[in-house]
Amino acid sequence: MSDAFNTLNLPSEQLDNLAQLGYHQMTDIQQQALPSVLAGKDVLAQAKTGSGKTATFALGILQQINPRFFGAQGLVLCPTRELAGQVADEIRKLARYMANIKVVLLCGGQSIGPQIGSLAHGAHIIVGTPGRICDHLRKGTLEIDQIKTLVLDEADRMLDMGFSEDMRFIAAHTPEQRQTLLFSATYPDNIEALSRDFQYEPVMVRIEGQHSLSTITQLSIRCDKTQKMQALKGILAHYPVRQAVIFCNTKQATMDVAQALQEMRTSAVALHGDLEQKDRDRLLTRFKHHSVHFLVATDVAARGLDVDDLDTVINFELPRDPEVYVHRIGRTGRAGKRGQAMNIVAHNEQYVLDRVIEHTGLAPDEQALENLSQAMPEIEPPPYVTLNLAAGRKDKLRPGDILGALTKDGSVPGSAVGKIDVLDWTAYVAIELEHAKDALKQLQENRIKGRRIKVRKA
Repeated sequence: MSDAFNTLNLPSEQLDNLAQLGYHQMTDIQQQALPSVLAGKDVLAQAKTGSGKTATFALGILQQINPRFFGAQGLVLCPTRELAGQVADEIRKLARYMANIKVVLLCGGQSIGPQIGSLAHGAHIIVGTPGRICDHLRKGTLEIDQIKTLVLDEADRMLDMGFSEDMRFIAAHTPEQRQTLLFSATYPDNIEALSRDFQYEPVMVRIEGQHSLSTITQLSIRCDKTQKMQALKGILAHYPVRQAVIFCNTKQATMDVAQALQEMRTSAVALHGDLEQKDRDRLLTRFKHHSVHFLVATDVAARGLDVDDLDTVINFELPRDPEVYVHRIGRTGRAGKRGQAMNIVAHNEQYVLDRVIEHTGLAPDEQALENLSQAMPEIEPPPYVTLNLAAGRKDKLRPGDILGALTKDGSVPGSAVGKIDVLDWTAYVAIELEHAKDALKQLQENRIKGRRIKVRKA
């Protein structure tokens, strides 16, 4: 079977758009699922984050859209706001070849008023979390009785988070003759039950080993429970770690570790479930922009986190579930690149490591704590600074507007501008460290789209 997108029944404009976006060959999930998705069949797929599943269901949704009808025709349910935001962004990119396709993001943690206003003007595709979608259905501010494609993304996580009843409530408001696409990283019995209730003769697609560990070097450092911080300091002094996600099992541990890293004169932030949405967005964006060295996170807070070129994952505490371990370290070593996963293993966690080894069939290399340098880690400052603008997509702000304002008089070269993320009411832009002061001055002193916008370091 060919892995080229042009073997699929897609419009030539979409094929051109895919090529421009860097979609050259189909991933395994796309190759196996897209023909059935585009044929309008229900699909039950086991696939993890990073497998290419978003494009799989997005292309299916877009094929069914009637642009002239401004009612909701595609609905994607996601377990977290972060994942929903990523999905909405990718759908917008894939929809660029079609005129005036409106994608609306409906998530909790944000004011419902602007969402109601946005829905009042119509929308083709809705992406959101189950709780907030239910809120809109109960208020009568969202109608989904014309939905052609319903997508349950990371359905296993939605079940784990207690969204079973919400998903059923939402599905009951959609037409019986819809197409239903269900994606799950794992395949417990309750997923099979969900599929039976939601789908009609689904095509089964199972992609084994999405997180191939063959490109990841695994290393364990054993120590006493009281020596974990010493082990972390030794890792950073001994190994070339430019940027890492450091996993802990509790909110308190994330804050303690982040503070210890800051005392080592590194840039570190703690990401946990109690943060407000705007703070989560800011911290995640800074990390993705490479303007912070270390993101110290719990598993719940890191859901949906997808970072390009992440070279290191550190398990400050091992997770109890071996599947979670594989999911954690699978954030590095992607797209054929090498990655490293480092485990700090207290003696009382040995049984957890044994479970991981049994599950993966791979035993991490070992390094003795006394062999690690105990000098203060010497880590270069982050290569970028992230600037935060007090305007976003709802203010008609686009990435090109920000880039133009930065580079128009030549004081900031275009090559110094990194990633630009425009959210609903705010925007972030990464600037190379040496040009950050000039960029901040440029944005503060000049108008963007004819008006002044407040700008500060994120």
